Amino acid sequence: MAAPAGKPPIDNSAGDAPRSGEYVVVARRYRPQAFDELIGQDHVARALTGAIAAGRVGHAYLFTGARGVGKTSSARILAKSLNCVRGPTATPCNECEICRDITAGADVDVIEIDGASNRGIDEIRSLRQNVNVRPSRARFKIYIIDEVHMLTREAFNALLKTLEEPPEHVKFIFCTTEASKIPITILSRCQRFDFAGIHIASIVERLSQIVAAERVEAEPEALTILARRAAGSMRDSQSLLEQILAIGGERITAADVHALLGTAGEARLTTLVDHLLGRDAAAAIADLDSAASEGVDVGQLLEQLLGYFRDVMVTAVGCPAEALLHTAPAQHAYLAEAGRRAGLETVLAIMQIIDHTLSRMRYSTQSRTLVEMALVRIASLENLDDLSELIQGLQTGGLPVSTGTIRPSATPNSVPAVSDLAAKKKAEPVSPQLEPGDSEPATPQSLTPASLPSAEVTSGNAKRIWDAALASLEGLLHQNADFCESASAPGGNRLVATFRAKYTACRAFCERQVAEIEQALLSVAGGHVKLEFATIADEPQQAAAQVRRAAPHRQRVAELKEHAMVRRATELFDAQIVRVEDPEAAN
Repeated sequence: MAAPAGKPPIDNSAGDAPRSGEYVVVARRYRPQAFDELIGQDHVARALTGAIAAGRVGHAYLFTGARGVGKTSSARILAKSLNCVRGPTATPCNECEICRDITAGADVDVIEIDGASNRGIDEIRSLRQNVNVRPSRARFKIYIIDEVHMLTREAFNALLKTLEEPPEHVKFIFCTTEASKIPITILSRCQRFDFAGIHIASIVERLSQIVAAERVEAEPEALTILARRAAGSMRDSQSLLEQILAIGGERITAADVHALLGTAGEARLTTLVDHLLGRDAAAAIADLDSAASEGVDVGQLLEQLLGYFRDVMVTAVGCPAEALLHTAPAQHAYLAEAGRRAGLETVLAIMQIIDHTLSRMRYSTQSRTLVEMALVRIASLENLDDLSELIQGLQTGGLPVSTGTIRPSATPNSVPAVSDLAAKKKAEPVSPQLEPGDSEPATPQSLTPASLPSAEVTSGNAKRIWDAALASLEGLLHQNADFCESASAPGGNRLVATFRAKYTACRAFCERQVAEIEQALLSVAGGHVKLEFATIADEPQQAAAQVRRAAPHRQRVAELKEHAMVRRATELFDAQIVRVEDPEAAN
C-alpha cells in the first residue's frame, strides 16, 4: 500500500537499531524521534518547542496520560533536544552520538528509571547523591522516571527538596498514567502536560505509513478496525498491527483483523441490531450462535454492541457523522433510522443492560448465557419513549394527544406483565358482601372523601371491609397490616384495627401509612372511613414467657442450677452455665 498523498514513506533509520540480528518490534522501530512526528499531541509539542526556543526550560516536567500516547517518547525527544550537539534545539539532529545513544536508551547522562521496580526510599537516596555529579559529556543530566506514581510515600518525601531546588545541570521528567496518585507537593513542583487519547483518523494515517514502509498492502477498513480497537493508544494499535504482520501475507484484510481480534463484521453486527430492534429474540440468539461458531468471542461481540448503540445514541440526539467512534461515517443515516425506530429512552436502556452484563461477565464463567439473557431482555423492551410521554401526560393532568399505544413485545402467546395485572387489580374496586339490612354503598365517582357520602361501617361488615381493603394494599404495608388480629366498628363511621402487643412494630408501621390505608377503605366502602388502632395483651403463655425473659439473669441462672438435669450435666461435664435461652425465643 502506497504512502498517503503528500507524505513520504517513513524513515526509520533513527529508530531503535537491532543488535546482532535481533528483531525490533514495530512500536520501537517507528517510535517518533522529533516533536513534529508526535501524533495527536500538538499542544505538548508546541509548548515544549516554544520553551526551548525561548530558553525557558523548567527543571521538572510531568507527562501524564493513558498508555501508548507518547509520554516516554516525548521525554526522550526532550532529552535529545536539550543535549544534542547542535542544541539546545527544538529539532534534534538524531545523527550525533548523543542523540543515537538516547534513542537506544544507552546514554550515560540520560538515566531512565522504572518507578515500579525502583520505588523505595533507598533508590531515591541514591538518586539524591548522584544528582550533584555533573554530566560526563552532555549539557544536562536528565532523569526520566516512568510510572512515577508507583513510588512510595517515603520516596516522594525524600525527593521533595531535590526536586524543588536541583542543581542547574539536572532536569527531571516524570511519566505516569495515574497522576491522581502523585502527592500534591510533587505536582506543585512540576510543569504538567496532559497527553490526550489519539484520534482514530490519526492512528489510521500512521498505520498506513507503517504498512507502506513494510511493503504490505492493507484495506482501509482493516486499519480502521485496528485503530478503533486501540481506543486512543498508538502503541496498542501498532502492537495489533505487529500480530497481523506476523501472520504473513502481502495483504491485510478486514476478515484477517476480525479473525485475530475475535470480533464480528459490520454486516453481522447490523443484522443483529435489526433483530433486536424488531423484537425478535429467537433470531438474535441464532445470530449469536452463528457468530460464536465462526470464532467470534461473545464478550467482544457485546462490547461491539455497546459501541454500536453508543453511536446510535449520539446520532439520535443530533450529532453529526464526525462524532461516530465505532461505526463508519457512511452508516450515519442508518444509525439515525435505528434511533427513530427504538427511541432515545429505549437506546439508553439497551446500553444500561449491556453495560451491566459486561460487568457481570468479569466474575462469571457463564459468559454466553449472560449475553443471551441480555439479548432477550433487549428484544423484550417496550418503546420507552411512549411510556415517558404517557407518564408526563398523567403528571400534567391528562393524556398527551400524540402519545401512541405502547407496543407489546412481538412474542407469540405473550401473557400480560405482572405489573399490568397488579395495576388492573388495584384499579378495580372491591365490593364487600354486606349483611342483610346493611345499606348498599354508592359507587364512588372520585376518590376524595368530600365527594362521597359517608358509608356506614357496622360490626357485621367491618371485618369484610378491612379484608377487602387489605387485598388492595401492596408490599410492606400489606405484610404489616396482615398482622391485624381483628377489625371492629364502634360506630361513628370508624373502624378499629386491633393488633396484639407482640406486633406493636407492625401497628406503628400502619399508623405511619394510615392515609394510604384509609384511601383503600374509601375505595372499598364507597365513603370515608376513619381508621383507628388498638392493642390487646398477648396470650397468657406468651405473657408468661415475656415475664421469664425479663427476669434478671442471675435469678434465672440460680433457678436453673437447682434443676436436677442441669445439675447432673454440670457435674458430668464439669461445666458451668454461661447463657440462658428460652425455647420460644429460639423458635
